[in-house]
Amino acid sequence: MDRGDGPEGETTADGEAGRSDGTTGERATDANTDGVALFVDGPNVLREEFDVDLDDVRLAAEAEGPLVTTRLYLDEHATPGLIQAAEARGFEVVITSGDVDVKLAVDAARFAAENRMDTLAIASRDTDFKPVVETANGYGIRTLAIAPGEFGRSDALRNAANGSVTLDSDESDAAGSDDDETDAGSPSTR
Repeated sequence: MDRGDGPEGETTADGEAGRSDGTTGERATDANTDGVALFVDGPNVLREEFDVDLDDVRLAAEAEGPLVTTRLYLDEHATPGLIQAAEARGFEVVITSGDVDVKLAVDAARFAAENRMDTLAIASRDTDFKPVVETANGYGIRTLAIAPGEFGRSDALRNAANGSVTLDSDESDAAGSDDDETDAGSPSTR
């Protein structure tokens, strides 16, 4: 069922893209939406080969603005120690049965549709989140792709987002990369 209330709608008389409710694609300004919603794909980011620190993920997102939510998505195999460590760092931990991708994607898309953020930051190496980033972009929300490392980066996700950060404490991305991305030592974005 197409209700016409998504990020793209009809064209208004003055040529602006509009929604079925008569508003343009521009988002309303609300003091409660100013900030960054950080969604972390735990099983894809918190892998031994990446050695990612949740504090670095948080800092990368905070470089975009104040955090309005900080969620870490984990599956049912997450250890109690990991859950406790994440909560101690201020993350809301969301446990799912099975693959976390669907729950994270639905929550991020809901935040975008409800205008609950200025920036959507997704920490993952999974190309499956590209449609979520594109949806948020369609709502006029800035997007940030946070990759766990050079070899854990999804180019499709990075290219769909407005900005990107690669968390890599051992090496800088400065050599051989474009200006659109920065390393965790300097978590600014394009």
